[in-house]
Amino acid sequence: MSVSRLPTATLNLKQFLQRQKVLGLYRNMLRTIRKVPDDTDRKYLKDWAREEFKRNKEATDQDAVRMMITQANNHLEELKRSLALAGR
Repeated sequence: MSVSRLPTATLNLKQFLQRQKVLGLYRNMLRTIRKVPDDTDRKYLKDWAREEFKRNKEATDQDAVRMMITQANNHLEELKRSLALAGR
């Protein structure tokens, strides 16, 4: 009897690519947050980002995940614009 080494919940290609996109977005968010000059603001933003991604970790609906990716990208761009205006 052959035993599969794959986990029982293997991702399909679309899910895998979407997961990679989310992880990259999370890393970009944390890298951008590191540039925030105020320690209190930086900690707040880091905790907020971590909590948002953790809260939505179990989401499986493709449309909902796409919407969350779009919202996160908008937040990231807004943060980048704010940092640019502040000269960071």
